[in-house]
Amino acid sequence: MHKSTLEYQIETLTPWIKKWNLSSDGEQIITHTSHLQPVRDCHGKALMLKVALNEDERRGAKLMNCWNGKGAAPVLACESNALLMQRACGNRSLLEMANNNEDEQVSQIICQVVETLHSSSVVLPGELVPLSRWFASLLNSTQSNPIYGLCREVAINLLSSAQNEVALHGDIHHNNILDFGEQGWLAIDPKGLVGERGYDYANLFCNPDLPTAGRRARFQRQLKVVTQATGMGKTRLLQWIMAYAGLSASWFIEDGDTTSAEKVIAFAWFAAEKLDMAVRD
Repeated sequence: MHKSTLEYQIETLTPWIKKWNLSSDGEQIITHTSHLQPVRDCHGKALMLKVALNEDERRGAKLMNCWNGKGAAPVLACESNALLMQRACGNRSLLEMANNNEDEQVSQIICQVVETLHSSSVVLPGELVPLSRWFASLLNSTQSNPIYGLCREVAINLLSSAQNEVALHGDIHHNNILDFGEQGWLAIDPKGLVGERGYDYANLFCNPDLPTAGRRARFQRQLKVVTQATGMGKTRLLQWIMAYAGLSASWFIEDGDTTSAEKVIAFAWFAAEKLDMAVRD
């Protein structure tokens, strides 16, 4: 008899709850990559137990353990495929703030968090995935739309001339940086990559969950905000946006989601237009 999803989830989480003397404190969360359970320890501290179901999540958990509160959620235990970390209990949401006329302030917050992650001096796990491997879907794309060819060309040039290589979060967006109260804004759910720091800033421009993201005026404002906050050159940042948009769209196409691919690839056109203007300048 096949186990139900709930039975499998309980079976996955229960050993860790027992081992670390935890008690459940809310509804379980199941995704295609991990099982999560809000818990409390024996002192009543609010924590989150996460059990990874794939290699990306396991690798990300190891990176979280290395960062351990330096820009990311503090980790109490990390073993095998299980991660026990502090739970974000603040009431603020970056996505809600961005949707309520605080878009530029939110981008500044995200840039500050990313900078803290990138500047960490801790010893990092050796199995971080290089961007040259992470970009396989775009580099091997056979899409006939010329924008994919442009994105692929830009990505190849970036990867062959990498600058300021660091451990990368790999999935920076508004819902992966949470309010930890007095500890401020901290990141969760990294993918565990290594490469040029510009990659981690590109998703600020391409988040499909943000209704205003697809507006050219918003793109132009954010370009100014992010370059000022990070000290990155405008041309290099625009190139990373093109590369990231092409990669993200390629993933959507692999999943059969052409609608989302069309939305994301629009950011590559925005960046390409700005790069042409920069060349003429």
